[in-house]
Amino acid sequence: MSVETAKQTRKKMVYAFGGPGRAEGEGDMKILLGGKGAGLAEMTNLGIPVPPGFTITTEVCIEFYNNGKKWPEGLEEQVKEGLKRIEELMGAKFGDPDNPLLLSVRSGARVSMPGMMDTILNLGLNDQAVEGLARKTNNPRFAWDCYRRFIQMYSDVVLGVDHDHFEKLIQARKDQKGVKLDVELDAEDWKALVAQYKELVLRETGKPFPQDPWEQLKGAINAVFDSWNNPRAIKYREINGIPHDWGTAVNVMAMVFGNMGENSGTGVAFTRDPATGEKRFFGEYLPNAQGEDVVAGIRTPYPVSELERRMPEVYKQLEEIYKKLENHYKDMQDIEFTVQEGKLYMLQTRSGKRTARAAVKIAVDMVHEGLIDKKTALLRVDPKQLDQLLHPMIDPKAKYEVLAKGLPASPGAAVGRVVFTADDAEEWAKRGEKVILVRSETSPEDIGGMNVAQGILTSRGGMTSHAAVVARGMGKCCVAGAGDIVVDEEARRFRVGNVVVKEGDWITLNGTTGEVILGQVNLVEPSLAGEFAELMSWADEIRKLGVRANADIPRDAKVAREFGAEGIGLCRTEHMFFAPDRIKAVREMILADDAAGREKALAKLLPFQKNDFIGLFREMQGRPVTIRLLDPPLHEFLPQEEEQLQELSREMGVPVEKLRDRVESLKEFNPMLGHRGCRLGITYPEIYNMQVRAIFEAACELAKEGMTVVPEVMIPLVGTKKELEVLRKNVERVAEEVMAAAGVKLEYRIGTMIEVPRAAVTADEIAQVADFFSFGTNDLTQMTFGFSRDDAGKFLGAYLEQEILPADPFQTLDQEGVGQLVRMGVEKGRAANPNLKTGICGEHGGDPKSIEFCHRVGLTYVSCSPYRVPIARLAAAQAQIKYPR
Repeated sequence: MSVETAKQTRKKMVYAFGGPGRAEGEGDMKILLGGKGAGLAEMTNLGIPVPPGFTITTEVCIEFYNNGKKWPEGLEEQVKEGLKRIEELMGAKFGDPDNPLLLSVRSGARVSMPGMMDTILNLGLNDQAVEGLARKTNNPRFAWDCYRRFIQMYSDVVLGVDHDHFEKLIQARKDQKGVKLDVELDAEDWKALVAQYKELVLRETGKPFPQDPWEQLKGAINAVFDSWNNPRAIKYREINGIPHDWGTAVNVMAMVFGNMGENSGTGVAFTRDPATGEKRFFGEYLPNAQGEDVVAGIRTPYPVSELERRMPEVYKQLEEIYKKLENHYKDMQDIEFTVQEGKLYMLQTRSGKRTARAAVKIAVDMVHEGLIDKKTALLRVDPKQLDQLLHPMIDPKAKYEVLAKGLPASPGAAVGRVVFTADDAEEWAKRGEKVILVRSETSPEDIGGMNVAQGILTSRGGMTSHAAVVARGMGKCCVAGAGDIVVDEEARRFRVGNVVVKEGDWITLNGTTGEVILGQVNLVEPSLAGEFAELMSWADEIRKLGVRANADIPRDAKVAREFGAEGIGLCRTEHMFFAPDRIKAVREMILADDAAGREKALAKLLPFQKNDFIGLFREMQGRPVTIRLLDPPLHEFLPQEEEQLQELSREMGVPVEKLRDRVESLKEFNPMLGHRGCRLGITYPEIYNMQVRAIFEAACELAKEGMTVVPEVMIPLVGTKKELEVLRKNVERVAEEVMAAAGVKLEYRIGTMIEVPRAAVTADEIAQVADFFSFGTNDLTQMTFGFSRDDAGKFLGAYLEQEILPADPFQTLDQEGVGQLVRMGVEKGRAANPNLKTGICGEHGGDPKSIEFCHRVGLTYVSCSPYRVPIARLAAAQAQIKYPR
C-alpha cells in the first residue's frame, strides 16, 4: 500500500484552517470541530485573515478518555503534518532556536462554555528560543514578556501552579521599581522574573519547567482534554443541561502578537450591544497587549473605537469583517482579534451571549433588516430568558457582595427589610415598610405575609416548595433552600457564617440567580412594549397550543390577561379560604357535629366565594375560567400548635379539648393520599354544593349585566368513573337550581383533574362523563414516582448528581414515565369523547421542555403562573415550528 493510499484510508483527526485557500472544515461542522474550530474554518473559507492552524476533533477527546487518557493511534503523525503546514506558511520552525514558530492552544466545545479552559499562548519558547526571538524581532522586551507569559499560563493550566503566585512576583517587581503598570517593566525586569518563575515551578512541582517544545505541545493538548472534566466545566454543563459525553476539540494556531509595541494590540468585540441589543459595534481594545489581558481584566481596556483613532485603516478593515460575519451568520457575533504591527488577524467568531432584552431586540430588528424570517426570530430567543424581562431586575451597573446562595425559585429582584413572621410582614407593610419575609420554610398560613412582602427567602425547600410555587404565582421574587442561612425566628435574626442579620436590616434578593445580598441594591423596572410585544404577536400567529394561567384572585387574573392568557386553567379555591375574614367560618364548618351545622357555617362563606368568582369572571372578560373545587385535607385549615389552639378556643368559644380532639381525628399518616379532593366532595357534599352555588350565582349575576361567562367546574383527584358520575350529578343539580331561580341559561363545562395514575389508565371510561381533562402533573408526578414533593429535596440532589434522573421531575416533566400517562390519558379520553378538551395545570405548564411535549401529544392548552404566560406563548410557537401539527 502506498503512503498516499494509507493516508486516504486512515481516520481524519486533524483539520487545517487559516492561510490561503479553503480550510479542511466548514462552519456547520460544530459537532466534530467544536464551535471555535468551525468558526475558524468558516472565516478561512470567507477569505478573512486567520493565522494558520489546525483543529483536533471532539471525537479524539472522547477516544482519549476511553483509552485511559492516551492518544489514539495516528494522532501524533497527523499533528506533526499539521505543524509542518503552519511552519511552511509562517516561514518559521517549531523548536528552532534562531527562528522559532510559536503556537497558541485553545479548547473549543460544540457550544460555548466560557472559562472552561484557559488558553495557552506563546507555546514553543524555551531558554534558547527566547534569545532567537529577541534577535529576530530586535525587541528583547517583547521576547522576554512572551516567555514569562508562557511560563505563567502553562504552569497554571498544565502543571497546576496557582496563577496568583506569579502575579505576586510581578507585583513585588513593580513595587521595587515604583511603577504601576506591567507595560512599564522592561526587558531586564521580565528576564529576572523568568528566572524567578522557573525557581517557583521547580519548588512547586519538583521538576524543572519543560524545555522541549514537543513535550510542551503534548502537555497542552492533554490539558485541554483534561479540562473537559474539571469541576468548573462539569458544573457549567449541569447548570446549562449540556451532555457530559460531547467532548471538546483542541485548536492549535500560529501565534500572532499584539504585544510588539504601540502599533500592535488585541481586542474582543460584539457586532451589536449584548446588553441592550442596540445596533452598534461594541467592544474593547488594548494596545501592546495579548488576548488574555483583555479577558482577565488585568489592564483596563479602551472602547474599540480607540482603534479607529490609532489605526484608521485597520479599524476600517475590522468594520468590513464584522459586518461580513454578521451578514453571513445572520446573528450577532462575538469576535476576538489581534493586530500585529499594523496587520489584522481574526482569532474567533461565535454567536454572542446576550441578555433577554438584547435577544428580543436583535431578533426583531433582524427581521426588519431582512436578515432572518419571523420563525428564525422566534427560535433565537430562549423562552426561559424571558423571565428576566417580566420582573424588576438588579441594575446591571450595580456593584454588590453576595452573602449566600439558594435556589432561584421565582425570578426578579426585591429589596426590603427583614421580618421573620407573616404577621409581622403584614404589620410592617401597613406602616408602609418594604419587607422581605425570611422563614425556614413557608406554610399556607403565611399567605398574607407573602402577599405583602417584596420577596421571600427560605433556608429549606426546593424549586417546587410551597414558597416557590406561591411566589411564582404571585410574580414575587423568591430564593428558596438557601442552606447556609440559619434562621432563628425566636431571636428574630438569621446567620450566615459570622454575619448576623437582624429584624429590620436591609437585604436584596436576586430570584433569577438565587443570590442573597446584604444591603440595598438599585433595581430597574421591566418594559414589555415595542419589540417584546411584536415578538409575542408573531408567537401567537404561529402556535397551536392555547395558553391559560393559574390564578386565584382578580389581581393575578389581570396580570395574566395583560400577559396574553386566553383564560384561567386553574383557580385554586382553597387559597381563598385562608383569608382572615373567612378562616373562622371554615373552622366552624370543620368543627360542626353534623351536616346542618356544616351548612350553617358554609352559608357564611357563600357570599365571600361568590364575590371571589365575580371578580375573576369580570377580570377575564368572557374567557373560560376553570375553578377547582376544594382539594386539600381539612386539617390544613386548623392550627396545630397548642398556643394557637388556646387562642382559637377563646376566639370561637369552643372548649380547647374539643379542638384538640378534632385536630387529632383529622390527622392522617399520609395526607397526600388521604381524605382530600373528590373524596371530601363525596363524604361532605355540602362543601362542594356551596362552592358550585357561589360559582353559578356569580355567573348568573354577570350574565344579567350582559357579560358572557363560561364557568368550568373541575373536580380534583378523581380515580374512577363512578366518583365523577356522582359528583357531576350534584354539580348539575345545583347549577340548574341556581339558573332556574335567576332565570338565566349558561353554557358551562364539568371536568376533572387527571392526577391519579389510575385516572390516566382508565381515561376512556372517565371521559364518558367529563367535558374536559386537566392534567395535574404535580400530583401525577408524586404518585407515579412515589416521591413526596415536600420531602424529595432530601435525595433529589444526589439523583441529579449521579445522573439517575436527567432533571428534577417536578420542574421538567418526566416524559418517559409521567408523560406516557399524559399521552395515554389524551389518546384514550379522545377515543371515547372526541370533543374532550385537554390541558395541563401543574408547574410544568410554564416549563419550555414540558410545553414542547404537551404540544406533541396534542393537548388543547397549557396553564401556568401569570408571569410565565409569555414564556409559554413563545415555547408553544417554537414547538409548532419544530413539530408542526
